[in-house]
Amino acid sequence: MNGTTVQEQAEVHENVAARLLRSSAQLSYDPAVEVDWDTPLDTGMHGASPEWSTLYGTAYWDELTEAQRLELTRQESASVASTGIWFEMILQQMVLRDFYAKDPTDPAFQWALTEIADECRHSIMFARAAAKLGAPFHRPRRLAVELGRAFKTLARGEAAYAAILVAEEVLDVMQRDWMRDERVLGFVRTINNIHVVEESRHMRFARDEVLQRSATTGPLRRRWNAFVIAAAAYFIVTSMVGPQAYAAAGLDVDRAVREARTNEHHRAMLRSSCTGLMEFLGSAGLLTKAARWIYRRANLL
Repeated sequence: MNGTTVQEQAEVHENVAARLLRSSAQLSYDPAVEVDWDTPLDTGMHGASPEWSTLYGTAYWDELTEAQRLELTRQESASVASTGIWFEMILQQMVLRDFYAKDPTDPAFQWALTEIADECRHSIMFARAAAKLGAPFHRPRRLAVELGRAFKTLARGEAAYAAILVAEEVLDVMQRDWMRDERVLGFVRTINNIHVVEESRHMRFARDEVLQRSATTGPLRRRWNAFVIAAAAYFIVTSMVGPQAYAAAGLDVDRAVREARTNEHHRAMLRSSCTGLMEFLGSAGLLTKAARWIYRRANLL
């Protein structure tokens, strides 16, 4: 990796983990305390920035009343939270498997457990948020659930960590907008702030893991990993908001799905959120021709 020795790479990796542990000790949150769970839901506020709605910019959005738009963004926010829980459970199992029986005195081992603890708190936080938003359980479609079950069992090395990075990077840009938007419910803004701060450390570690592990990967495995990562990204992104959210918001589901699928505004928002991610994957040799095709299908490139 850039001419460094294996020993030097290990030292850099250990230093990154040690810095992340110190950062976690200095700045972490307890959502049970930090989030206002008791104030009744204000139905005059959005659940997410309306510009991030899957229907914003469509003819259907223009026809909705303000009350319908507010309910839609709340249901979409809950759907994103549910998808986040799904992937965080996949993430936790992959990280635990990766560090199984490794040296517990290694800062990377200790950071891995810290990250898992963060993700447990985040999942509970997202679950409580969805309940407060008055949303039903938004489950990803069956195919995504079963592929996720296989992925968490089989993914290794840079494929696992790059997929983690993809999921976190897409949410990061989205949630940075939501947490600054005064049109969004206060408790949702707090949740997004917590997630952005703590996930920034997770993304730093994931990037370091991808670079370290891909440095010794051969060309065939690199191409396969690039395909697997892109496929995981496709199912994560396309699972964020599904038909259940439109049904819960009282919309015409068939029309909502149809217009969301061809919404160029939302596609552009997704692409802009992934510019840095695509540059990183390219620098790591994980943006092959096949991977690019899948990212374009997912509107990430």
